[in-house]
Amino acid sequence: MIVMENVCKAYPKSGGRGPVRVLDGVSFHIQPREYAAFVGPSGSGKSTLLNLMGCLDSPTSGRYRLDGTEVSSLSARELCALRREKIGFVFQGFQLLQKLSAWENVAFPLLLKGVEESRRREAALETLRKVDMADRAQHLPNQLSGGQQQRVAIARALCGSPRLLLCDEPTAALDPATRDDLLALFARLHQEGHTIVLITHDLSVAQRAEHRFRVEGGRVTEEA
Repeated sequence: MIVMENVCKAYPKSGGRGPVRVLDGVSFHIQPREYAAFVGPSGSGKSTLLNLMGCLDSPTSGRYRLDGTEVSSLSARELCALRREKIGFVFQGFQLLQKLSAWENVAFPLLLKGVEESRRREAALETLRKVDMADRAQHLPNQLSGGQQQRVAIARALCGSPRLLLCDEPTAALDPATRDDLLALFARLHQEGHTIVLITHDLSVAQRAEHRFRVEGGRVTEEA
């Protein structure tokens, strides 16, 4: 599903001086249907790695293949199309549209693809059932708890049947009990065959994954 080979990412220093290397020779692979977590402290390179895996940015050097597609040399438009077709994103802040109901938020990616309303609604309701939120389909985000909003966000990520679910600190804004409920949901989705990659600073969250990687100082190492 994901293959990175000697990937580096550098940004120019302020004042036009030499580049700052944020990722330095990163190599790893993630198989289809795998549940992997990347854990590391703030400033370790996690956000940059997330941007590369999510096709939100491109490597300075090295190779990145996503589901068989060489990503490194794609144009901005091609990256956008790849994200739309292959990746479902789950964010720490939920990123729900406040004036849309739960089912409308879940169906929004299908609206962007031009799917007709009846099919969007049917797909959204089916996906909400998958995350145990079908009974909240008509609720607005401000009528839902934080955990319920995150479940809706997960349903939105799943609705387009992406090959990869990429989760950016999805439990950071949740209380411990709600966090555990959400991690149980990720475990269930993994058992159902979804490929899940989770970015976190919390080792206890990372330990729920099938495989763990440590991100530190711009390098990635696989933990035993």
